[in-house]
Amino acid sequence: MNTKESRLRRARQTRVRISAQKATRLVVHRTNSHIYAQIIAAGGQKVLTSASTLEADLKKDLKNGGNKTAATAVGKRIAEKAKALGITAVAFDRSGFKYHGRVAALAEAAREAGLTF
Repeated sequence: MNTKESRLRRARQTRVRISAQKATRLVVHRTNSHIYAQIIAAGGQKVLTSASTLEADLKKDLKNGGNKTAATAVGKRIAEKAKALGITAVAFDRSGFKYHGRVAALAEAAREAGLTF
């Protein structure tokens, strides 16, 4: 089993646990160049809001989209958008990525901005 298959297996296991809880998910995906976050409804059928380093207003402030500074900015932005929709509690879905570095930075920024998970 290669690295990608292992990550996807971990992601599936996490999503099964979250779907059993019937919770709104904060999903994180990262690439070498960018980081993305989405809030998905409890049923898993609809994306409620999203944020990424590709958004124009975030992109102009960031020198690089693939570092912790960018992840912190995306975490704050997704929390602001979620609070505007009335969402305060989510389940954190790290998509099989280690809770380390950029993923952890995004999570901490979202917590500081008012999301609970």
